[in-house]
Amino acid sequence: MTGLHLAAALTDAGWHPAAWRDPAALPGELFTAGYWTDLAAEAERGLLDFLTIEDSLGLQSSGPTAPDDRTDQVRGRLDAVLVAARLAPATARIGLVPTTITTHTEPFHVSTGIASLDYASQGRAGWRPQVAGARLSDAAHFGRRTFPEFDLPWFATPDGKAFSAELFGEAADFVEVVRRLWDSWEDDAEIRDAATGRFLDRDKLHYIDFEGARFSVRGPSITPRPPQGQPLVTALAHDVGPYEFAARGADVVYITPHSRPDAVTIIAQVREAERTVDRPGDPLKVFADLVVLLDEEPGAALARKARLDGLDGAALTSDAEIFAGTPGELADLLLDWRDAGLDGFRLRPAVLPLDLAAITRGLVPILQNRGAFRTRYDTATLRGHLGLSRPANRYATA
Repeated sequence: MTGLHLAAALTDAGWHPAAWRDPAALPGELFTAGYWTDLAAEAERGLLDFLTIEDSLGLQSSGPTAPDDRTDQVRGRLDAVLVAARLAPATARIGLVPTTITTHTEPFHVSTGIASLDYASQGRAGWRPQVAGARLSDAAHFGRRTFPEFDLPWFATPDGKAFSAELFGEAADFVEVVRRLWDSWEDDAEIRDAATGRFLDRDKLHYIDFEGARFSVRGPSITPRPPQGQPLVTALAHDVGPYEFAARGADVVYITPHSRPDAVTIIAQVREAERTVDRPGDPLKVFADLVVLLDEEPGAALARKARLDGLDGAALTSDAEIFAGTPGELADLLLDWRDAGLDGFRLRPAVLPLDLAAITRGLVPILQNRGAFRTRYDTATLRGHLGLSRPANRYATA
């Protein structure tokens, strides 16, 4: 039986908009280091492959395209890369994958941030590049670009599709620049020979000389090549264009099927995207996203969801499938969907820390008893957890 990979997606008080009002939530601790280190410790206790941390360049909103005026939902968050940096010395094995927005940030800064995280975690860093998408209003925070303001249906029009394709093209260049910068130092560029006074072999630092429509980056990086060589790159994708974006530059793609047949269809689209872009090397690892509410008592998770829906004033909706049930029922679903060709799952706990603990202390033991999940960490790096080798440096000469 092929072992599953499991990741946890962490955001605010959880993925339900009313999560912070659940009696098990800790809203008073959301902006403390201890809140995040406790969550990471719980995820590592459950032997999860990695955790992801959400980020944004504007306040959270109940609407997809612009900020709102609601005061009954969590607003405000900490920087994801900085949170991950705090988690690095507080954990030992779990991978740390923060999100950054590619649309308004600079690839040079992101490359050094993730490389530094890989050093701080001793080879457990990953990265999720995210396109600004429908939140075009975030451009006003930076003042460097002006975007049109349209409602969500506009993105289905020819002009909207062209604009979305432009953003993903920019993101693809962004990822390419970051990856080149990670390789701009050869592994043995640092000599550190105090006797001869040679700290560095300058011939083993390389200009990347990237020229694109949005970026012109010379390099090299200020940070030596990360311990993993290339930290793990992951991407969330919902359509053919994003699947091709993932196929060009990511190691892992998160998809959002709503059934096993849906997973079969989407995986086929991902593999077609790999052929379209002529992806080199290993195929993408494919993880399915699920929002989860878990309780050992049958019916209790659904009842909890109904209470939270009532507090929020609307039923929970998500791009991903929403599961509310027992850990055993979720194990059945994961193993069924796994056979569609999935490598793993990224679970989005609806309420933190409650549903994360239900994953690590309820779901994981069941999967272990079925021989479907690890009982210990066998590797020390994030790439190692996923069976990915350390890549060669593109600039190094034989």
